[in-house]
Amino acid sequence: MGHFKIYQENYADVTVVSNIFIDQYMKDANDAQLKIYLYLLRMTGAGLCTSVSDIADQFNHTEKDVVRALKYWEKNRLLTLEYDDSKSISGIRLLGISKSPAKDVQPLAPVVQLPNKNESAPVKADLTKPAYSLDQLKEFQNNEETAQIIFVAEQYVGRPLSPSEINTILFFSDKLGFSEDLIDYLIQYCVGRGKKDFRYIEKVALSWAEAGITTPGQASRLAGKYEKIVYDIMKALGKSGTPTKAEAGFVTKWTKELGFAKEIILEACSRTVMATDKHRFEYADSILNSWFKKNVHIKADINALDEAYAKNKSSAPKFQSTSSGQFNQFNQFMHTNYDFETLEKEILSN
Repeated sequence: MGHFKIYQENYADVTVVSNIFIDQYMKDANDAQLKIYLYLLRMTGAGLCTSVSDIADQFNHTEKDVVRALKYWEKNRLLTLEYDDSKSISGIRLLGISKSPAKDVQPLAPVVQLPNKNESAPVKADLTKPAYSLDQLKEFQNNEETAQIIFVAEQYVGRPLSPSEINTILFFSDKLGFSEDLIDYLIQYCVGRGKKDFRYIEKVALSWAEAGITTPGQASRLAGKYEKIVYDIMKALGKSGTPTKAEAGFVTKWTKELGFAKEIILEACSRTVMATDKHRFEYADSILNSWFKKNVHIKADINALDEAYAKNKSSAPKFQSTSSGQFNQFNQFMHTNYDFETLEKEILSN
């Protein structure tokens, strides 16, 4: 018996979009990516054919914009692309939508496959920045797609980029797998924080790669995850970059659990920086724990503790030191405020 077609009267001319797509995928996609994916659903549902050039004409995009959008959805495992011998896209296969977006199941960093085909487990790629050759840098710089991001970066930092800085952007694209949109957002984000140094930008990029960031939307949510006070305290302790979970946890404890005002926390940070260049969050935490136990609420309470400590110390019996290395004025000043030497021993012993 031959195959037959099924026809339906009063066919509803609609395109069905999965709620999973709306809930979990749509929020991270940009305008072009959304338009192109929905258009693919429309064409598939109607049984129509299309092409990269047709899609570009439909939405007034360049063909490269269309290809980038298609590769974005392929990376998110919503479709697969087929290529002809000239490496042009010859087919698109839409895939079923998983309840868990691809970004939730991807490894935390770009991966390389083990050479043994029987071993399919991925391992973390080496994220060390390579020194690309001059030919590689020229090819990257002269590429029409990547030349634009270099131009945009130069506008953000207000000067032409050095070969070393172009090398860094190539690293973002080549090794970290960042899209042009994500590199654009990365540089904009750092410059917006007053950081134009590419060493700082690279540190942020690495932290995003380790966190599995693949889109500007994800990066934006990560950057906005912490309140401004977290960054203010990071700065007060001489820290830069994106706060770690542990560092943010300390700030949450100080502000929420202990209930300290910002000025009290910054005072503890100031004393910590003057006393040590390591274990600073732990150091400040010990100070604030002590102040909490002594019912410190305002700066006047801290001053009262300092005065009481100085008074007790001056009234204590004085012993002649037998060593030639006595405390200098700096150490005396620090100890009149807080017993940091004892504090550090407690921290290092934990």
